[in-house]
Amino acid sequence: MQRYGIDIWGEDDFVIDRDKVRVNHLSSPALYDIVEDIRAQGTKGPLLLRFPHLIQKQIDAVFHTFHDAFSELDYKGRFQAVFPLKVNQFPDYLNPMIEAGKAYGYGLEAGSKAELVIAMSHISPNAPITVNGFKDREMIELGFLSAKMGHDITLTIEGINELESIIEVAKEMGAPIPKIGIRIKLHSTGSGLWQKSGGINSKFGLTSTELLEAMELLKANSLLDRFTMIHFHIGSQMTQISNLKKALREAGNIYADLLKMGASSLQSINLGGGLGIEYTQNEAYPEVTYSLKEYASDTTFVLQGIARAKNVKEPNILIESGRFIAASHAVLVAPVFELFSEEYSEKALRLKSENPPLIEELHELYTYINQDNALEYLHDSIDHLNSLLTLFDLGYIDLIDRSNSEILTHLIIRKAILLLHDKPVRELRQIQDKIQEKYLINFSIFQSIPDFWGLAQRFPVMPLAKLDTKPTRSASLWDITCDSDGEIDFDSRNPLFLHSVNLDEEDYFLGFFKVGAYQEVLGMKHNLFTRPTVATIEITDTGYDIHELVKSDSLMEILEDLNYNPLKIKEKILANIQQSSHISPLERDTVYARIATILEENGYLKTFN
Repeated sequence: MQRYGIDIWGEDDFVIDRDKVRVNHLSSPALYDIVEDIRAQGTKGPLLLRFPHLIQKQIDAVFHTFHDAFSELDYKGRFQAVFPLKVNQFPDYLNPMIEAGKAYGYGLEAGSKAELVIAMSHISPNAPITVNGFKDREMIELGFLSAKMGHDITLTIEGINELESIIEVAKEMGAPIPKIGIRIKLHSTGSGLWQKSGGINSKFGLTSTELLEAMELLKANSLLDRFTMIHFHIGSQMTQISNLKKALREAGNIYADLLKMGASSLQSINLGGGLGIEYTQNEAYPEVTYSLKEYASDTTFVLQGIARAKNVKEPNILIESGRFIAASHAVLVAPVFELFSEEYSEKALRLKSENPPLIEELHELYTYINQDNALEYLHDSIDHLNSLLTLFDLGYIDLIDRSNSEILTHLIIRKAILLLHDKPVRELRQIQDKIQEKYLINFSIFQSIPDFWGLAQRFPVMPLAKLDTKPTRSASLWDITCDSDGEIDFDSRNPLFLHSVNLDEEDYFLGFFKVGAYQEVLGMKHNLFTRPTVATIEITDTGYDIHELVKSDSLMEILEDLNYNPLKIKEKILANIQQSSHISPLERDTVYARIATILEENGYLKTFN
């Protein structure tokens, strides 16, 4: 059985059982069955499936693990966490997440005015709100108004100018004044694709000199009692714990020195985000080399050690790790629309009554290949193809001969791979790279997994069914955009093997896992493909319930979103129909009705089986 690395990245959220990928919760329904159920209701194209129980699982894990670490070390500070709204602001994700974190006082982090409005309107007063990112006066005023509403809000200063604005607004608006945090620039950096967001040259935060200046401003304006938190961030998706420990030592010593300088209300260290998750499907190349338990234990141990050594109070620990909470809850499911190498089949051969000798030899190789001669015949077929292509270039064979030589060589290679699949033949991997099957997938990479296009971040991918059948086709994946970057490539170092399927007779779905963080909000309307249809799935003891089916935008909604006028578009189409000499008066209503129907559908491709 091909497991597609599910034991590495799956975290027991999904399992393979009875030929299918199943949700490992309560009744353990198959993803394939859920997808077929939704498609039977008339939904076509890609689907994004949300599983709220996986949001709950991740929140529980974070709070329980840190509480266990605190208890084990008798740590005196408190643990808090907030979810960065930039990771996923969609209400069909956010509402279940807020509900899941309510018992823990799980808060929100906002990085813009719009996100702050979401936080102010959705979070309860006992849960913290942190405000990061660059701020103008209006955003700072929103923070003060939030404090007046009773929210536990902290405005994190990214530069001295922001502190000066807070001082001005405080003089005008008065109490209650929000808590003040200061982001510090550490020399320590993270690891992985996003490590540049940390370090002394990072975009945000105050240097040591600016931090001292901020302390003087706070004292001079009687706001030192509102300074409660320091914040740092060394990068999203930290792959190594050693980088975090170095940053903690740096931040812990800054915290202790600030207390000794008179910042008596300072009580919290905000670690930012970065708690990593495993994306890799290849056990030889793990991305994350530590566990949540190690992350919590090391954080607690390092900060406690510094506090005790410097004889200061142990700080509260706050984290903003959104990827860890959100990524695993969503699965993108996309149907395979076409296999591009189907032309390389026996029925496509156009053998003549008399063929060039090399083609006759290729046909014999294909007919008589077996396990004993497979490697030899494979080599011979490649040599023959190269010779035949040279003959074509010189004009000695025609296009039909060239087609037959390509088909026969591909058929021989496929047969050889099947015959030798259990033998450790290194060059087979390299050959498979050259004859990969191109699977056309009914989705847009730019819309649904933009981090692959932008950052080469790979996501676990596997078929949802046929898992008791050995996959034999080395695959690469093409999306339906007219862009050559819309391809997910695989090779012998990082292979993907899929099944040979007859798409006229059966559906073949691929699942892309751990796409719940950032992908939806970063997705772009390349070629005007929009969000897939989204379904929230509640797993029960006896099956599952489909909630909040949010359908993909129709063509008209897409165009309206770009500021096209739907009424004018329809008027122009109708006028063109009436003026066309190719459409009779009797046909006009039928033609317009058909176009109007298509305009109300989404832009993804439709299959007819």
